[in-house]
Amino acid sequence: MKKIALFFAGLSCIVGCNSVQKEKESFSVKDIALSEYDSFGGEVSSDAVFYKDAIAEKYKDLNEGDTINIAFSSTVNDVCKAKGCWMKVALNKEEETMVKFKDYGFFVPKDIENDTIIVQGKAYVSETSVDELRHLAQDAGKSEDEIAAITTPKKTYSFMADGVLVKQ
Repeated sequence: MKKIALFFAGLSCIVGCNSVQKEKESFSVKDIALSEYDSFGGEVSSDAVFYKDAIAEKYKDLNEGDTINIAFSSTVNDVCKAKGCWMKVALNKEEETMVKFKDYGFFVPKDIENDTIIVQGKAYVSETSVDELRHLAQDAGKSEDEIAAITTPKKTYSFMADGVLVKQ
């Protein structure tokens, strides 16, 4: 009898933990204090802002040419040192997405590496050419040897941001 009670207690705990995980997949911009963020580009107003782990799963379902309108929160891994015209944002420990800005219409600060951001726009998968990869490496301040070592195109997770919020 005790084993059955323990089994059901454990099962309840597992089911409860899974429910909490599902609830924490996203949040609404209305749930945050916008005064704690600097805004760039258009308004970020999504009711479903996904956490980076959840957006990584959504990217895995995309094929080249597919797009989804989405908003997500993550950490900036790298940013263009020349103008702030792109940033690389973490999806999980191994993957990141290249974020560019709609119509080249706005930029972000050049010193936001490791900062928390919320971006809203279109997620898509693309192939980045060798020339583009070398240009991005140059913008990031990579050495000539690192730039010359780029010899093959790369399938990349990309994002065209309409608006960006950067946590102060």
